[in-house]
Amino acid sequence: MYKLLMSVNKEILLLKRDLGGLIILFVMPLILVITITLIQDSTFKTATETKIPVLVVDNDKGEISKTVSENLGESGSFSIVSQLDGKPLDETTAKEKVFDGKYQMAIIIPANLSAGLKAKVEENVNSILEGFTATDSIIAKQVVTKNTAPKEVRLYFDPASQSAFKNAVKSTIDKMISQIETKSIYNAFKEQMGEESTAAFNQESYISFKEIVPMFKDKEMVPNSTQHNVPAWTLFAMFFIVVPLSINIVKEKNQGTQVRLRTNPVSYLTVIAGKTVTYLIICMLQFFLMLAVGIYLFPHIGLPPLVLNGAFFLMSVVALFSGFAAVGFGILLGTFAKTQEQSAPFGATSVVILAAVGGVWVPVFAMPKIMQYVAKASPMNWGLEAFYDVLLRNSTLAGILPHIALLFLFFVAMVAISIVYDEKKRAV
Repeated sequence: MYKLLMSVNKEILLLKRDLGGLIILFVMPLILVITITLIQDSTFKTATETKIPVLVVDNDKGEISKTVSENLGESGSFSIVSQLDGKPLDETTAKEKVFDGKYQMAIIIPANLSAGLKAKVEENVNSILEGFTATDSIIAKQVVTKNTAPKEVRLYFDPASQSAFKNAVKSTIDKMISQIETKSIYNAFKEQMGEESTAAFNQESYISFKEIVPMFKDKEMVPNSTQHNVPAWTLFAMFFIVVPLSINIVKEKNQGTQVRLRTNPVSYLTVIAGKTVTYLIICMLQFFLMLAVGIYLFPHIGLPPLVLNGAFFLMSVVALFSGFAAVGFGILLGTFAKTQEQSAPFGATSVVILAAVGGVWVPVFAMPKIMQYVAKASPMNWGLEAFYDVLLRNSTLAGILPHIALLFLFFVAMVAISIVYDEKKRAV
């Protein structure tokens, strides 16, 4: 135990000599988590609170174009632009403005759309009623078939628009058109049946959707940007200790410190244990600092606070084992690297790759199939899933056991490989 404590003390003294690097380990993750959360939260507010100007070219001048314009305007997400410089819009002008990136989208409503829809509905209704009574059959035959060729509402999008935005707009417009068609069918049937038109047609859907979220003490646990970002960037920060840890190991080898240590009755395992304890403490301090920022600072800068819902202990367990994995990776890199020029850039690059593959930047479900399989091999993904299980899925210790077991086995494997490689290198 005494040798281990002295080894820990040695690592602390080494860290004190590089206070700048130590500060970066704590300041960098704070800047990252605050910046990324602010950006994501701001993006969400922009998508839900800011009105997007939409060019509308109304060639129909009928009920459908009126309903589309009114519904888009009342949605709270769009503002209708039908004139530019005091002149009515045409399709050519709208297309140019959108493709130049000056507007996000344009809607071109074709001529005679309302009249064509009404004629098509009447034709279909008459065809249906024709089979019921002879009178209806005579009425149907007296109706002159009109030109009811299908019409298309053309949508122009800024080439830089994201697919999610395009799909959302198309879904909204498609829903509005479907409601108009349904109302027209009701009206046509009532007219043919000799009843009054359904002026008070209810456009509310009979079938609705309700999101059921997890409950904690009779309160809904609604996930927010903070609960996604704090665990993700905490993991990123913890794994970034790979850089200073590997550099210190390389320094000891190049400066002869490791040789002097081996001349003493101290095993390499004790030296590694000292590094493990020291850097685990740093990882846990990073974790507690990130939690404090999420809980106490975020509400003061307009971000949703981090709500743990009684998961502090399990979150700490996940952080501890994630720290083990990070330390193990740093020890392996420091053991294999021969110079600081090798360990520093490779360490930083490998952490960024592990973060990208592990789902810190892009959700795993949004990745291609092959990358989803690769993500399962990333220790960052194990840690991130364990954090999400505890914080968002209300999991228990038994539920996260597979993830933390993988993290600890990763640490054991990294240390074992480092010890075997070091012994072989000295035996040569």
